Parts: sequence; C-alpha cells; structure tokens
Amino acid sequence: MTNSANGAPTKAPKAKPLLRELLTVPELFVAVPGAAVAAAAAPNGGSRPVLVLPGFVTGDITTAPLRAFLKALGHRPEGWGLGLNVGVADHIAAGVDRLLQEMAHRHGSTIDIVGWSAGGIIGRVLAQHRRELVGQVISLGSPIRMHRTETNIGFLQEIAGHFFVPTPPRFDFDRIPVPSTTVWTDADGVVPGDVCRQTVRPYAEVVQVRGTHCGLGANPAVLYLIAERLAQRPGEWQPFAPARHLRWWYPSRDSVPSTAPVFEDDQEDLPDAPAVAV
Repeated sequence: MTNSANGAPTKAPKAKPLLRELLTVPELFVAVPGAAVAAAAAPNGGSRPVLVLPGFVTGDITTAPLRAFLKALGHRPEGWGLGLNVGVADHIAAGVDRLLQEMAHRHGSTIDIVGWSAGGIIGRVLAQHRRELVGQVISLGSPIRMHRTETNIGFLQEIAGHFFVPTPPRFDFDRIPVPSTTVWTDADGVVPGDVCRQTVRPYAEVVQVRGTHCGLGANPAVLYLIAERLAQRPGEWQPFAPARHLRWWYPSRDSVPSTAPVFEDDQEDLPDAPAVAV
C-alpha cells in the first residue's frame, strides 16, 4: 500500500478474481492453431539464443510450448534447468547467473531473456547484474512493483517457505539497462495488470494482450510478439508495431521512439539489485 501526496492512503490495485484463470482451458484449445498462425505471420529474424524463465512455483515444463515455438522459427531457446521457481533464493540466483554466463560464452553473443511472471523479475535482475550479456528482456505478466496483498497467490509463497519482499526503495524493477518489453493483460487473475507495466521511455515499451495470466506462454498474440522482438538485429531495437490485420490482438501499446544510444547516460545512479523473493 502506498500513500498519496497528501498523506492519505491509496487503494492498492487488485488482481481480477482467480477464477478468471479457468479461461486458460478454452484458450489452450486454440493455442495450437493460433501458434501456427503466429508462426506464419512472424518475421524471419535469424537465430537468437534465448533464455526462457518460468513463473512462480512452476518449472521448464510450463515453458515447453513457448520454447518449441521459438525453436521451430530457428531460434535457440533454453530452459533454466533449476526446477521450480521459488523466487530469487540463493541457489536460484547463483544458478541462473551461471547459466546466463555459460550461454553467452557458448553462443558468443548476448542472450535475449523471456520471463513469465516471476521469471520476468529474475530476467530484469539479471539485466541489472549482467548488462553486457543481455540483449533484451521480455516479461510476461511480471509484477514489476507489487505488495504481497495485491496478488491472488500469496498463499503459495507461504507454502514455498518464502516471504514476499516489497521492492526496496533503492532498487526499481521498472528500470533496467537493456531494451525491454513488458506484456500485460487486463484479465489477469493472478496479479493486477497495472503492476506489470513498466514506465515507458526509450527502449522500454508496454504491450497489452487479450487473455489470462496462466495462458500467456501459449497465447498466439504473445508468441507473435516475442518472435517479432527476436527478429530485430542487436543494436537496432524499435518499438513493437504489428501489422494492421494483427492489431486486434493488442488492445494497447505504449512506447516512445528509440533513436538515442541505449542508456549511455542512464547508469550512474542505478543501484545494485538485492536478493528478492518474488
């Protein structure tokens, strides 16, 4: 809960009812044909190494459809191989940092990161610590700034034995030193859509899609967006601009022109990222 300028408490955003996520089931019935449409429409952008990070208390099995889609397009996606995502615990932080360095060394290039929910937060922390190794971060329904009471799955954090740590005042998940795309949905039944939206500025955009939180990893609109983002050449990032016939998939898009050098003068005040359980 935050306070307004006059000191009065402001109402925290709330997620839609968790039962909304049951709509994921019918979404999955159209995921396969939808993915085929997305693949057919997606631009050919070569072969990018991509680290795909799962959501809270899920693992690589949940990102398998997304990785299969990217592989079919010629990209080189990899899961994280660390079991369930229980937040930035010590073994998770060390493991994913080691994996990022190993991938960058093996491929001889920067690594693009796609993170779903809490995985997107981990991706943004990696971008803070390893800016030189990260090409871009695409986060799907990731609560960039959120109090524990604003989520519908706080009980899972207790079961996992972790306590939610509010964003420290000296670190902001909203601001990372690489190009980034945050994807959100107004129908999210896990976290409020508003807390998944980063501040729009050069090289930082916000894209809304239709669908549920749990369906984001197989949502055809998300698949197309990721493919389009990965198709850009390193160093030539521009805001997402879908073709006219695809715009229904994206109710809103917020961005500004990205013509200046990436964050050349934007790093001096960035603090170190703490270990945070999300």
